[in-house]
Amino acid sequence: MATNYGPVEIAGVIAVIGVLTYACRLSFIALFGRLDEIPPVVKRVLRFVPAAVLAALVLPSFVTLDASSFAPDKFIAGALAAGVAWRTEDVFATMVTGMGVLWAIRFLL
Repeated sequence: MATNYGPVEIAGVIAVIGVLTYACRLSFIALFGRLDEIPPVVKRVLRFVPAAVLAALVLPSFVTLDASSFAPDKFIAGALAAGVAWRTEDVFATMVTGMGVLWAIRFLL
């Protein structure tokens, strides 16, 4: 995708994002280094971070707004894996179900 930004602006944005990311990570290390115990509110919020990150990484691969690139095999496998994850809360069972269903659909079709 072409933009009207030059290499200096793009490098500047990358540098600012890198500094902000480093500052966020450093702030947690500095903050939790001074606390004896993590507050319960923070523990509750941090409990959902892995699921949110996984959803952000996986969801775009099988859900799309472009009808020409929609893959029903990925969508069905992902939906069944999501159901298994919700029901069992077992990561291994979720992966086995998702990949098994995807391979079965691709083998049969």
